[in-house]
Amino acid sequence: MWNEIVSRIPATAALVGVSAVLSAVIGTLGGIVAAWRRNTWKDHSITSGTMLFYSMPDFWLGMILLVLFAVVLGWFPVGGIVTAGTDETGIPLLLDQLRHMFLPALTLTLAYLGEYALITRSSLLDVMGEDYLTVARAKGLQDRVVRRRHAVPNALLPVVTLTAINFGFVLSGAIAVESVFSWPGLGKATAEAIRGPDLPMLQGLFLLFSAAVIFFNLAADIAYAYLDPRVEDS
Repeated sequence: MWNEIVSRIPATAALVGVSAVLSAVIGTLGGIVAAWRRNTWKDHSITSGTMLFYSMPDFWLGMILLVLFAVVLGWFPVGGIVTAGTDETGIPLLLDQLRHMFLPALTLTLAYLGEYALITRSSLLDVMGEDYLTVARAKGLQDRVVRRRHAVPNALLPVVTLTAINFGFVLSGAIAVESVFSWPGLGKATAEAIRGPDLPMLQGLFLLFSAAVIFFNLAADIAYAYLDPRVEDS
């Protein structure tokens, strides 16, 4: 059982790692722009667009992307992690795997953009009302310097928590996406064990998912001490 679980970890780690990093970076940058340009067309476009994807079930979004880009346009494979019967190695094999990963990674990235954009925007708007930003502007600092050095670093603390939690929960949340795209990871293994039902396999998977959530929450607490000295002092 554990050998099968371990053999599935690299596929899920690659898919979840890429999509989590992309959604965190793009969503955070979008939230910063939306907050700094609040009540403008940029704010409305970023907030509405990211929340639109966030409101969609990830399996439904995955099926729409699969039909559009794989079936209709034929730009990407329908599923799997490599082309069936391929004997490629090295760089060609890696490129083939990346081509197969594109659609499921895009699905997870779009599905989680709204969380990062909304929390970053809300946190930055709270920070922008603080007195130290007024003092920084009174010193003659440029607007971009005030944003980069003073506002954004203090607004990123909630984003760190969200990132850590998502890294843990996306492992189990990728069940539907991996099933849609036949991605041979932990999510697909969970779906197969449920259909079995294979109770020992499910117990092992749920134990791994729980451990992942605990680990990444611990990592967030440790990172807090480096990002905010007040946490370390307390």
